[in-house]
Amino acid sequence: MKKDWIWLIALSLCIVFVIPWSVVRWHKEKIIMDDQEIRVLMPDKEIVRLPLEKYLVGVVAAEMPAEFELEALKAQAVAARTFAAKRLEQKKSADVGYDVDTTVQTQAWLSDAKQRENWGLFNYWRYRNKIEKAVQETRGLILTFNGQYIEALYHSSSGRKATERSEEVWSSSRPYLQNVNSGEENQQRYVKKYVYTTQELCKKLSLKEFSRSLNSSDFQITDRTSVGRAKNLRVLGKMYPATQLRALLGFSSTDIEYSIQADRLTITSYGNGHAVGMSQWGANDLAKKSYKAEDILNHYFPGTKIGGIK
Repeated sequence: MKKDWIWLIALSLCIVFVIPWSVVRWHKEKIIMDDQEIRVLMPDKEIVRLPLEKYLVGVVAAEMPAEFELEALKAQAVAARTFAAKRLEQKKSADVGYDVDTTVQTQAWLSDAKQRENWGLFNYWRYRNKIEKAVQETRGLILTFNGQYIEALYHSSSGRKATERSEEVWSSSRPYLQNVNSGEENQQRYVKKYVYTTQELCKKLSLKEFSRSLNSSDFQITDRTSVGRAKNLRVLGKMYPATQLRALLGFSSTDIEYSIQADRLTITSYGNGHAVGMSQWGANDLAKKSYKAEDILNHYFPGTKIGGIK
């Protein structure tokens, strides 16, 4: 009888102390894994540490329209998480004090206050809950190729052409950044016209002004990508990669048509962005066709795998 009492006391102590300690320890370890932080350089130059998943809510809010389909938002969350994870990995060996900023140089990001300002109070709660759901339902998921984080690039719209291979836009080749169908139903969504006078061209390109009229040799596409976008151009006697000229002149895409009159250059661009990786409008159109986030990502990043963050 005495032994039974001893066993009961020991069992009670185990229930009261040991099991709760184990549960707390497990939860503590889980919290540590889930609360990986990222250092964000804010517009006021302050560096703020944010839990990665909370940071991603602000990224998705900034990078993709909240009206988009949930599966498109989930695909965006995985791409954004992969981009952030790769930045975290790279910054381990070259620490500059922060991992990302809030601009498109890394990934755009919106604070809670800015989301309220942009959406209004009523839409804030509706959109915020939707984006949080997209991030939560993909929690910890990233894209890899051969076991390494990929360059999870994305852009607004490919317009009327397929997406680009990375080596035709930049110098580096990535097997998973290839020409794929944009997935966009409305390929004329982003058609913009830009008009430049001779003086404006010279100013934007930091060239010496001249008084003569423009002629056909003053603006020429010398090379095109495999899908037909401008790759290299000669402007006023100087060579420019299309991506550089796009940045200098401010047109939205390298898929362009142009015309020259005596005193002005007119450029019409189709699409919006660098056209590499995932087309965000295409992702939304695919989601409307019942594509899941995984299907969307497999379409734009062929050969990659979706798995847990390292």
